[in-house]
Amino acid sequence: MKNHKLLAFLLLLATCSMFNPLSPSAWAQVSGTNSTYSRFGLGELSDQSNGFNKTMGGAGIGIRIGNRINTANPASYSAIDSLSLILDVGMRASFGKMDQGTTRVGVKNASLDYVHAGMHIAKRLGLAIGLMPYSSIGYTFYSPETPIATDANTTQTITNTNVYSGSGGLNQAYIGLGWKVYRNISVGANVSFMWGKYDHALMPEYSEGGVVSDAYSRTIKSYYTSMKTYKLDFGVQYPVRLTRQDWLNLGATVGLGHKIAQDATLLLYTTKGDSTQYTAPSPFDLPYTFGFGASWQHKNTLLVAADVRHERWGNCRIPVETVDNYVPMKGFYMNRTKIALGAQWTPDPFDKRYWKRIQYRAGMNYSTPYIKVNGMNGPFECRMGIGAGLPIMNKFNNRSVVNVGMQWLRRSASGAGMIKEDYFVINLGVTFNERWFVRYKIE
Repeated sequence: MKNHKLLAFLLLLATCSMFNPLSPSAWAQVSGTNSTYSRFGLGELSDQSNGFNKTMGGAGIGIRIGNRINTANPASYSAIDSLSLILDVGMRASFGKMDQGTTRVGVKNASLDYVHAGMHIAKRLGLAIGLMPYSSIGYTFYSPETPIATDANTTQTITNTNVYSGSGGLNQAYIGLGWKVYRNISVGANVSFMWGKYDHALMPEYSEGGVVSDAYSRTIKSYYTSMKTYKLDFGVQYPVRLTRQDWLNLGATVGLGHKIAQDATLLLYTTKGDSTQYTAPSPFDLPYTFGFGASWQHKNTLLVAADVRHERWGNCRIPVETVDNYVPMKGFYMNRTKIALGAQWTPDPFDKRYWKRIQYRAGMNYSTPYIKVNGMNGPFECRMGIGAGLPIMNKFNNRSVVNVGMQWLRRSASGAGMIKEDYFVINLGVTFNERWFVRYKIE
């Protein structure tokens, strides 16, 4: 038993050392996207659900379970089992296609999704710490080839193609507390440190007679900054007993928006060696957020949850290039609303037959756009998923679970000529639930 606990503890230390917040590049190397829409705003916003609720549509504001870490509402940490240390690690792989008119491109990606740890540290008080991505930037695409002139000597057509590329995103390391303040009322807070990079580039290419030529001067644009900031999220939960076997859990969350105090830079340089630099002062913001959720739990067999989350992106700013400057401006974001619904069914968690202990899950969510693309509404998102929690049953442990799931993701905008993205996502995670704090008696 001691060796088994030591193994779990060493795994926790190794995982945390791999993703040291003081090394911003570490997490960014395993968190990415291929979406062309990540060129806008702060990039593609990450799905910050966990292994147990990822295929439940991400619903979790009203979920209160003692053997899981629920980052959707920090008030839930007060329910963590007082005898357990919980370590939750997840990863994902996605395979998809992007369609624009008659053009189709296949893409694939893989990343570490999250690392969480939680425990009960005092009477009515739970603690959680972890790492997860907040947004991702990663794309390369080309504009259509456009004729711009004719070479007077060769009579061949000179064409221009713009190459757009970007990388980066924001990562989030948090510590949270959940406190049961009075009877059934619990409150909680997450304090997060956020860091990351914002890198975009626009490079023109000139061709003559279908062959790329370096004979013409080009002006390359580079938009970049490094960001470090904080994030504060608060939550409350109130469980109501309906019958002896039924509970209704109500929850609410609030996130505080604020200005990110790092400047952004626009660098214009030519292949002849000329350069011009502009600076936009503190041009990024995090939005205020509000969420409400409820879950119904019947015995230990059925869990149904629903969430509504609203993000006030419409008041946030972004750096915009003007004729002769680089300035923060509003009007490029939209307020975002996300609706999630999911369920989990366990035939009999105490049955000796393995298949009856499996946690079967299904869910979906829908998100309105948070960005504008060329003045039009950006893409909505729709996810549908199914999954299962497979108990790890051995002589040491029957509380740990392997979480597996599959999701279909559609990202599409209504404007003419917009790209439609479809992804098949595979989620894999492990929740280690170790009984560490038992006091043994010698008889």
